[in-house]
Amino acid sequence: MLIIPAIDLKEGQCVRLKQGQMDQATVFSEDPAAMAAHWLKMGARRLHLVDLNGAFAGKPRNEEAIRHITAAVGGEMPVQLGGGIRDLETIERYLDNGVSYVIIGTAAVKNPGFLHEACDAFPGHIIVGLDAQDGKVAVDGWSKVTGHDVVDLARRFEEYGVEAVIYTDIGRDGMLSGVNIDATVHLARSLTVPVIASGGVTDLDDVRKLCAVEADGIVGAITGRAIYQGTLNFGEAQALADRLCQPA
Repeated sequence: MLIIPAIDLKEGQCVRLKQGQMDQATVFSEDPAAMAAHWLKMGARRLHLVDLNGAFAGKPRNEEAIRHITAAVGGEMPVQLGGGIRDLETIERYLDNGVSYVIIGTAAVKNPGFLHEACDAFPGHIIVGLDAQDGKVAVDGWSKVTGHDVVDLARRFEEYGVEAVIYTDIGRDGMLSGVNIDATVHLARSLTVPVIASGGVTDLDDVRKLCAVEADGIVGAITGRAIYQGTLNFGEAQALADRLCQPA
C-alpha cells in the first residue's frame, strides 16, 4: 500500500483546495520542487501532481513547475500527473519531461475515444481519474455532476487498457473527513486493474482501514491536506502501511 503525497499546483504554488473550489485554496509552499524533494527524503515511493489551473483551463498551465519537480526527484520515484491533458502531444511531452504516469479525467468522460487512443499510444502510462459524488461521475473541476455511473465507466475504461483508476470522493476531498471506504471497495471489487483511493485521508486510522481492504485491489492512497496540516505524519503512515500490508 503506497501512501502518495499530493502536490496540487495553482499559479506555480503548492496548494490544497476544499472540495475542488479554486477560491478555497490554501497555499502550503511557494516552492513545489522543494516540497517534492522533501517527500522523497521522507520515503515517498510515488508522487501525485495536479495542474489545477490546467484542469479548469483545459490545457497545461504549470509546466515549468512540473519540470522543476521532475528534476528535483531525479527519477528516484514515479510521478503521476493530471490536469488539463486533452491531447496526445501533451502526454508525450510530459512523459519526455520525466512524468511516469499521465492521469486523464474529464477528457476521458467527455471523449472516451481520446482515452482509448492514449492507452494504445502510451501503454502502461495512462491512469484514469474518476471523481464521483454519490456514485455519479463529476467533470470540469467537479463543477458538473454527470449521470454516468462510476463503476460502469471504470469497467469500460479498464477494457481500453488503463494502468489504474484513481477514485476520488469529491464530498470528502480536502475536508479531513475520512476515506469513503465502502464506495472505494465497491469500485475496486468491480475491476481487475488497481484502484488508488483519494479524498478524505485524515489520520492513521484511515491508513489502517485501507490496509484492511488492500486485498480487494486498493494499492495506494493519495493524501494532501492531512500531511500539510499535520493530522497525518507521512513517515508514520507509510511505515504503518508497510507493516500492516506485508504478505502473510
